[in-house]
Amino acid sequence: MKERFETFTVLLSKISRNIRRIKNREMAAYGLRAPHISCLYYLYTDGPIAATDLCERCEEDKASISRSLDYLEKHGYLTRKATPDKRYKCPLVLTEKGKEVGQKIADRIAQLLDFASEGLTAEERKALYHCLSVICDRLDAVGTASDISSAHL
Repeated sequence: MKERFETFTVLLSKISRNIRRIKNREMAAYGLRAPHISCLYYLYTDGPIAATDLCERCEEDKASISRSLDYLEKHGYLTRKATPDKRYKCPLVLTEKGKEVGQKIADRIAQLLDFASEGLTAEERKALYHCLSVICDRLDAVGTASDISSAHL
C-alpha cells in the first residue's frame, strides 16, 4: 500500500513539475510565463470566450486568470469586445500577435504530447486518459465533500 501511494503521488508531482518547467522554458522566448499558455491556447483553439469560461477551461481561479488576462491585454496579445456587461463577461479576442503565438503554442503542445506518449498505442493512451479521469473525479468528490465520510469512501 505504501509503495502504491508513493508511486502515485511522486509520479503525479514529477509530471506536474515537468509540465511547469516546460511551460516556463517555452514561454521565455515570448516574455510570457506559464499561466499565460492556457489563456492563449484556449483563446486560439476555442475562439472568443469570456474570462468566466476561460477560468473553467483552464481550471484556474478568477484572480489568476484576471492577472494573466490583464498582462496579455497590456502587451497586445488580446482585446476585449466592448459590451455593457461586466468586464469578466466580455468576449476576449486574440490580436494578430496573440493568434501568432497561440498557433505556435498549439503546435508545440501537439509536438510535446506526441513525444510524451511515444511508445503508447492509441488504445493505451485512451485507457490512460480514462483512468486519470476516473481518479480525478473520485479525488474531486473527496476534496469537495464537507467531511471525509460524506465522500462515500
